[in-house]
Formats: sequence, C-alpha cells, structure tokens
Amino acid sequence: MSRPLHPDVALGIQLSAICSRNRYTQDPGPVIAELLEAAGDRGDVLAYEAGRWAGYYDDEHTAVLVAAIMEGIPGAAEWAPVGRARRSAPPHGTTGFGPAYLPPTPRDG
Repeated sequence: MSRPLHPDVALGIQLSAICSRNRYTQDPGPVIAELLEAAGDRGDVLAYEAGRWAGYYDDEHTAVLVAAIMEGIPGAAEWAPVGRARRSAPPHGTTGFGPAYLPPTPRDG
C-alpha cells in the first residue's frame, strides 16, 4: 500500500517543475508570478526549492530566470549555494559505478 506524498514534497515538485518548464525564458515576470501563486503562504518551501533549482541550473542559458528568482523570491539566494554544491557533487547510486567504485581485487591461488 503506497502512502501519499507529504504536501510540502508535492509542492516542491510542482515548484521545481515550473522552474524547469520555463528555464529558457526571456520574460521571467510571469514565471515568478506563477511560482508565488503556486506556493501561496508557503514562502519557505518556495525559497528552498527555487533557490536550490537556481543554484543547480545556473548557466548562460538560464541566467535570466536565475537572476529573477534571486531577486524576486525572498530567501532563494540563501539556498542557491546548496544547489551549486549538489551540481558539483560526484554522481552516486547503487549501481557500483562512479568515482567511489573500486573493481574487485583478484585473489591469488
């Protein structure tokens, strides 16, 4: 039996999707308005999600939206370093590949 997502998690997914769907916009005003409307009174969740998104996806292609998030979403700038850190973190998973993977050592005899 599955459990429903916590409302904050569902909101975070919605906010991240709004950012991703509009990442290449040259007119960020409507995007910021949509984010603020979707978040309602949950400015804390908006700051967390939008700030992390902006830090992670910040590059020359997303610069317009990232700047608008930093200026238009109170508290987002505080979370951008977390997004940047996640972007530069090594990949991880359970597949046995990536920087932490060490091939098995052959045994003698």
